[in-house]
Amino acid sequence: MAPSNGSAGYAPGRVAPVRSPPPAKAPPPPPLKPPSLAPARPAAVHLPEARSWREHAQNQQRKNAYICTGISLGALLLTLILVLSLTSGDILDENCPDHDPTLRTWNPGQDPKKAVVVGSGERLRLVASATLQSLTIQSGGVVVFADNKDGSKNITLRTRHVLIENGGALHIGGPKCRYRSRVTITLVGRSDDTSIPEVPGFGRKFVGVRAGGTLELHGIERPSWTFLSRTVPASGLATGGYAFQRNFSRGINLRVVDQDSGAMLLAERFDTHESFNDSRRLGQLLQTLPSGRIVTLAVGDSAVKSLLEETKRTIQELLGSTYVNDLKYRQAWALVAVLGGGNGSCTEDTREHENHDTGGRALARRDFVTVDGVRFSVAAYSEWRNGFPISGFQVDAVDQVILNLQDDISSWRAGERIVMASTDYSMHQAEEFTLLPCPHCTKRQVRIQGKPQFTHMGEIVDGVDMRAEVALLSRNILVQGEMERSCYAKNWCQYFSHDTFGGHIKILGNFTSVHLSQVELKHMGQQAVRGSYPIHFHLCGDVDQQGGYNQPTYLDSLSIHHSFSRCVTIHATNGLLVRDTVGYDALGHCFFLEDGIEQRNTFFHNLGLVTKPGTLLPTDRNDTMCTEIRGRVYKGYVPSPATECKAVSTFWIANPNNNLINNAAAGSQDAGIWYIFHNASTGDTHGLVPETRAELTPLGIFYNNRVHSNFKAGLFIDKGVKTTNATSTDPREYLCLDNNARFRPHEDSDSSKPRVAALIDTLISFKNNDLGAWIRGGDIIIKNSGFADNGVGLSFASDGSYPKDIGSSQEVSESLFVGESKNRGFNGGQNKYWGAGGVDNKMRTLPRNKTFPIRGFQIYDGPVRLLRSTFKSYTSTSERFTSAVGFNLKNVWQLTPRNNLSSLYFLPSVTLRAFFGRPGQWFEDNDLDGDKNSIFHDLDGSVSGYPDTYAVRADNYLVRHPDCVSMPQWNGCVCSGHYAQVYIKTQGVPNLSLSIIRDEYPDKPLVLRGINSQGALSQQYQPVLMMSKSYTLHWNGQAPKEIVLSLVNFNLGDWTLLGLCYPSDTAFQVISDFYHRQTNVFDGMEDYGSVSSLAELEKRAMDRKYFFDKSTGLLWLYTRARHGRSGHSYCSVHGCERVKITATTSTKQTCNCTAATYPKYSRTPSAAVPMPKPVQSCSRCGASKVNNAQYNLTKNGFLVVSADACTGKVTKHSFFAKLDSKMELYFKAGIPVRWTGNVDRFSLSHYFPPGSITFFGFHGSPSAQPWASLQVGQSEEAVGLQERYIPLSLEEYACPPPTEQPARKDLDLLRKARICFTCRSH
Repeated sequence: MAPSNGSAGYAPGRVAPVRSPPPAKAPPPPPLKPPSLAPARPAAVHLPEARSWREHAQNQQRKNAYICTGISLGALLLTLILVLSLTSGDILDENCPDHDPTLRTWNPGQDPKKAVVVGSGERLRLVASATLQSLTIQSGGVVVFADNKDGSKNITLRTRHVLIENGGALHIGGPKCRYRSRVTITLVGRSDDTSIPEVPGFGRKFVGVRAGGTLELHGIERPSWTFLSRTVPASGLATGGYAFQRNFSRGINLRVVDQDSGAMLLAERFDTHESFNDSRRLGQLLQTLPSGRIVTLAVGDSAVKSLLEETKRTIQELLGSTYVNDLKYRQAWALVAVLGGGNGSCTEDTREHENHDTGGRALARRDFVTVDGVRFSVAAYSEWRNGFPISGFQVDAVDQVILNLQDDISSWRAGERIVMASTDYSMHQAEEFTLLPCPHCTKRQVRIQGKPQFTHMGEIVDGVDMRAEVALLSRNILVQGEMERSCYAKNWCQYFSHDTFGGHIKILGNFTSVHLSQVELKHMGQQAVRGSYPIHFHLCGDVDQQGGYNQPTYLDSLSIHHSFSRCVTIHATNGLLVRDTVGYDALGHCFFLEDGIEQRNTFFHNLGLVTKPGTLLPTDRNDTMCTEIRGRVYKGYVPSPATECKAVSTFWIANPNNNLINNAAAGSQDAGIWYIFHNASTGDTHGLVPETRAELTPLGIFYNNRVHSNFKAGLFIDKGVKTTNATSTDPREYLCLDNNARFRPHEDSDSSKPRVAALIDTLISFKNNDLGAWIRGGDIIIKNSGFADNGVGLSFASDGSYPKDIGSSQEVSESLFVGESKNRGFNGGQNKYWGAGGVDNKMRTLPRNKTFPIRGFQIYDGPVRLLRSTFKSYTSTSERFTSAVGFNLKNVWQLTPRNNLSSLYFLPSVTLRAFFGRPGQWFEDNDLDGDKNSIFHDLDGSVSGYPDTYAVRADNYLVRHPDCVSMPQWNGCVCSGHYAQVYIKTQGVPNLSLSIIRDEYPDKPLVLRGINSQGALSQQYQPVLMMSKSYTLHWNGQAPKEIVLSLVNFNLGDWTLLGLCYPSDTAFQVISDFYHRQTNVFDGMEDYGSVSSLAELEKRAMDRKYFFDKSTGLLWLYTRARHGRSGHSYCSVHGCERVKITATTSTKQTCNCTAATYPKYSRTPSAAVPMPKPVQSCSRCGASKVNNAQYNLTKNGFLVVSADACTGKVTKHSFFAKLDSKMELYFKAGIPVRWTGNVDRFSLSHYFPPGSITFFGFHGSPSAQPWASLQVGQSEEAVGLQERYIPLSLEEYACPPPTEQPARKDLDLLRKARICFTCRSH
């Protein structure tokens, strides 16, 4: 599917008729019967009748001739008019709407009070700019904007609105005949202007399409957005630039600049007015500088009184000055020169001094190029102004910065605007620029006006693609809202100082044809008017083949920027394709699915950045808006921002059956991509679909999406929205965030059918302040993904706690986790935290806080599987813990021992593989139930070195034994054994804590508070227990009247022996049963009988028996799994095995039996399963590596490795002990053409010690590649690890043509999304 080249739904020379609703499905009509032919015989005609018939025929023939002649002359005249209306260079093209010969020239002029209706039979070509009150196109009327070959037919239409309906059509260009000139449609009007009534269903200031309308806008085809291919440092120079200005800096001020980097090397002042010695020192300094250095001089006040002749000669000879010999008292002088470069390298200027003023500035300026190809300017200036002598210097890249980009952007033009995304934590480091003429640029380069304030990465850093997105904002078709200078009327002026009543485009259902491509939408959307967005498909139903559209509807390469309400809104519309579209600087959710029933829509290669809070929905709002906008809450209720609002997202996906391929969410106040779940249709479709089953709906395609620079999370899959109005029982606002949904996809959205795993394939997540990704539910699989520089890289959450969650799968594989990369960020642009960190402990931007514990993979509850993944650069500092694997902070929830980790690879830069927390900041007391039960299973020993062991918290003696291996740095230990959970639910006693003791460690109780609030009459606890051990349970209050023990994650034959504390007068009823959660049915009930001793109970462990020891108050019984589990279910295949204890007692004493229990029931600690032997490092662990080759430099000298830039294969590697003729000859003749230092998706990386150099270059092209670089280690500072990821087979490599085009998975998935997914609506 390629909408930019496909038909737009109309035929050349005519407009498609009004589209009727799709007919009901019915069998096709029978074929028409062919007419029978009469026998060939002469007709019986009488002569008089024949004569009369001939006369009649002749008369009719004459009439027809006159009619035909008239029609022919009319057609000729129309054709002549058309030809004359076209320029001599134009050729009629049936694909061009404005070449239609039936169109009539139209020039309505400038009349802002004229409401124009173009109706039946009116087919108009707009040839000039116009101002109208409104334009309505209906009943077969057509308006086409005129164009010409050289693109000079620029037209501006100013109007309050454009309405297209009932067979009307508006055409600007076509998909096969792009509009070349410039069109501007400016929508005018104020929100408080009541002089003209609103249009029902549209309001004011709009382009609207009703049923039967056609809207076709097609601008010049150009790349919409691309990536940097080389990092752009702040100021444009890696050295940061230099600026200096001072008054009364008497004498000659000197600066020495490195010609290779633009770095300032030396700053000195020589008072040549008063000091002969300073004059002498100046000459001596210049003579000691190496040739090629950039030297710049500027006079402050005066410099000639003591300026020696020998110094003048030195300046003249070494710097090429021609003015120095004639300098006068207080004369302003500035010079920029290359030492030893002669007169041709010298630029200088003077200004005469008169009455303490020079009447201008003596300015010297020259441009240079660094060894990396970065252009920069060096300037010096000197002047007298208002009686003050001023001198100064500047080294910068203003107006000289070249952006190296991934794609051919030669169609981007000077004067157009671009935006470059942030690659740091703050989205506000995105920057806009105007393009400047650049005759020396390649087709992948542009030159920008000014200079960047922030660093923007253009590289794959530590294996994660952190290249900044660069988008073209300008288009030659512009639809914009005319704005007031400031906010006014009821447009939420308490939150916005600017006008937020922009224009909007709204499309209603049953339109004939809508296709927009290469259109710019600026100042669109109305913040105070719900339903008024830059582009809004409103209740359109199916807009692809499934809806009867032979040419499916699409939005292609739109630029939507500085929007006042969203970017693209898809409302009760299915099958829309949105591709290559940029949404920048928008209020509220940007790409927005509205009511939760939108399905089969495809987002392909779109970019959203700088998504800001808005007022429309609670989920759009920030803290202040959330608590102050209370018109729809119940009475005086004050919303909670953290749980009801603060969810504004670049992609707001309200139904999982939509496709996201190749998109980038490059900065939002809250989330990049948020999958939200509506349990019923909302908004205008409220009640239309009483049950959406969105939580159960399989995920559409998710492939190769990027999320970065978001404050809350990169990817968020969790939660729903409230679908009922505010009431006294639930005062929250309709559509606020609600914790009422869990994603659990099943076949056909039917929970009785098998689960369908949701696949997240290739997610790139970096520089998200809080979470790289938060995903709740299952089954969910993440693979081929990268997480870097996030507060927490990835965290899964289960469907919920037992018994609600039936158990599911969450898996991560073939992924890379980077704690703190070499992208150190830039201190500014609303980044809050700056401090030391990373492997090199240098200053960098930080997530959350300087002390925040960074974690790569966070375990919350589970079960999760993490396998075949790599971790790097997790290094703790004195201020914070940084671990590869960690746990959710302050966790009250359960954790399962089925959290399995295997085949993991940790680079040496990981100093803390796992961490169980420690009391202090962020962890607080680290004593909540989930904190204490933290555990994971190290299947193969790739984490701990001990296979088939469990990593547990060091102070949890329910799960450890004497042979456990202590890991003090982790605050944990590694133990062998079998582990499961007992789910303990109590009834009847509030404020109850449970103290559970393993008989082998009677002095090490584990106290659990429970998951529910302390005042609740029902409480639940989920301790992790080592199997085949005995435990006693005690309370800090009365014993519960009812206790249910459920076996969670018990395998067949697993058991524990439990003693529960009760008063000695207690009577019991103990039964076992099976609980079926799907049907909420209990069956298989059996009573427990009593025995007289614990010894008898142990002998009859397989029977359902209990023993009550009145002397200690302990009720002893076994919890044993009598059936096996299947898959990831918490329970057995026969249901959830439970034991229910009902206790009757008149005693209300505190039931803590510890003193009476021990030492009576103490046991000797032992390991139920022996500890395994440690294993060596795993050679096949970690994410898969492709084309892996390693060459080590083991001694002093030069290692040269060459690789073919077309194939990525290493062709040669050589060692040279010193710089000599052999090495010179090798570089001249020994390296084949197309040589490069790296290969695609892989780096020949090296660590270089102090005093070393590293060079990456390309042999075979006269122009330097953007990845080429030279790094030099200073005497005390190492070059460090150097990596380059280099694209293969670029055009400039002159590679041989491939035998077949490489497969494009993204395009294959796009075709699948547009064809195969048309059947997946519910």
